[in-house]
Amino acid sequence: GLFDTRQQPAALVRNATMAAIVQPTFTIPVDSENKAKSLNIFSFSFPHHASFHMSWIGFFVSFVSTFAAAPMVAIIREDLELTKPNLGDAGLAAVTGTIIARVIMGSVCDVVGPRYGLSIVLLLSAPFCFCMSYVTDAAGFLICRLGIGLGLSTFVACQFWMSCMFNGKCVGIANATAAGWGNLGGGVTQFLMPLIYSGMVSGTEGRIYSAWRWAYIVPGLMHTIAGVAVMFLGQDLPDGNYKLLHTSGQLEKKNAFQTQMLGCKNYRMWCMVATYGFCFGVELTMNNIVAGYLYDQFELDLVTAGTLASCYGLMNLFARSLGGLASDFASVKFGMRGRLWTLWLCQTLEGVLCIFMGLARNSLATTILFMVLFSICVQASEGASYGVVPFLTRRALGVVSGYIGAGGNAGATINMALWFKDPKIETYEGIMYMGYLIICVTLLVIPIHFPMWGSMFLPGDPTVTEEDYYIKKEFSEEEIKEGLAVPVQKFCDNCRDERAPQHRPAAAEESKA
Repeated sequence: GLFDTRQQPAALVRNATMAAIVQPTFTIPVDSENKAKSLNIFSFSFPHHASFHMSWIGFFVSFVSTFAAAPMVAIIREDLELTKPNLGDAGLAAVTGTIIARVIMGSVCDVVGPRYGLSIVLLLSAPFCFCMSYVTDAAGFLICRLGIGLGLSTFVACQFWMSCMFNGKCVGIANATAAGWGNLGGGVTQFLMPLIYSGMVSGTEGRIYSAWRWAYIVPGLMHTIAGVAVMFLGQDLPDGNYKLLHTSGQLEKKNAFQTQMLGCKNYRMWCMVATYGFCFGVELTMNNIVAGYLYDQFELDLVTAGTLASCYGLMNLFARSLGGLASDFASVKFGMRGRLWTLWLCQTLEGVLCIFMGLARNSLATTILFMVLFSICVQASEGASYGVVPFLTRRALGVVSGYIGAGGNAGATINMALWFKDPKIETYEGIMYMGYLIICVTLLVIPIHFPMWGSMFLPGDPTVTEEDYYIKKEFSEEEIKEGLAVPVQKFCDNCRDERAPQHRPAAAEESKA
């Protein structure tokens, strides 16, 4: 086969070294890469499920702090005398700074591992939460929101980590659940921060302008505790941490520039960057505007508007997992083509429901109904997206996860700038226009084509193998001879089920028989 060790002395030495290292034992079923074959959300087994819980908790905390300002905005804008453009700029800053941070995080994950990436970002963004207590003007508010927003780059580490820990049969649901529970922070913060604020009002004897500042200490402490926990309770890969695996020769020491080039040359990544901008980007946009929209459009009080707005984010509890589950299920029935159809259907429906939410501007009940249905489709589209991402590339997975995650934030920046900054555009009109744009951009799922598996409308070529795509395309002859592609060969063996059912190994053996 591809790894004929008779011609490859370097590979023989490497294999002998790997055989001499004691292989870890696991309490759950794993595949040949030691990835878990199923996800059990109630398990804390080390390393798979411990890392699952660390990844979503880290991401959750960053979401709580990034959107902590939104439900208290009525008080903050009075205290700091902020205008609508000031608030728009700060909202933009919170999600825009992360675009570059997410791209960098992709390379960090490839080179030093997801555990360090997640932990360091949480600890670096904590001081900005504490500094929010000292803000006196629009510029300080914008800088703090920008710094706190960098924490959203934890998403890339979270998704990369899950793709390393869970096998193709459950990677959709694992990625979706970890990210969904992390995104849940955007909903929880809508009612959590007003509660903390109310407690601080009592503690400061009614000084409301001091109370919101004290409230920001809570997200800062959450960042610090979660950052330390991730470092000490997680593990980079099923076989160990990056440092150990690099020194033992079990893991390739990746070149950051080489993986960047590999990722950027893959056109499928750019299609997904755009489509992800209009599911995750739409969620970030709604987290920024929905409490204010309900407060202004229906003349509600602060706590009621915040509680109703939290319904949007709270759908993450299950909706993103539904998208991942649907993607995994479609893959069993139809292979990769099923995953692509699932993504297109979920995201197109999301656009339609977004338009309906804007049209329902005169009725609070109808607005909330469409908002919840729209939110479920947004989250399901995100889950379905990360059912496809782990298969785009193997060698540059961190880079690709980083760019696609950054695409989500870029989508939020585009939507905020186009529809929700200009005072001439009513918020309900902005919501409708955003729906039309979602439907158009989602058409970019159609050209995503894998030579061996096909695309939405075209079947794959059964004569092309997974090795052609993941190994021959991404490794040179010398690298293959050195044995660098051995771990990727295991991945190829484990993802043959993404073929159409009639071309899978089991089906092929039956037809031979």
